[in-house]
Amino acid sequence: MPTVKVTDASFADDVLASDKPVLVDFWAEWCAPCKQIAPALEEVSEQFSDKITVAKINIDDDPETPGKFHIRAIPTLMIFKGGEVVATRPGAMTKTKLTEWVAEHLDGGGDALSA
Repeated sequence: MPTVKVTDASFADDVLASDKPVLVDFWAEWCAPCKQIAPALEEVSEQFSDKITVAKINIDDDPETPGKFHIRAIPTLMIFKGGEVVATRPGAMTKTKLTEWVAEHLDGGGDALSA
């Protein structure tokens, strides 16, 4: 499944009410590191679509939600489980580091994301 675009209006339904974990990428069009991490997020979204949803929210188009979660730098990645933030990671990272970080926060640890 490709990454899902979320907005201020859809955040509660798409992220907080999701029945599986959601990785949210807070990003902006002008942000070079955001563009750098985008392909890795797409790959993680496709590879592990049965385990986690990867969502993106543009902080310029939808500023209310980033404000609620005190986003001060982008990209910032947050993992939500059961409507709660369980992990936050500012800055871009490689696909390997991204996969390791996500695996730490899914049930089953690293085994949850083994391909």
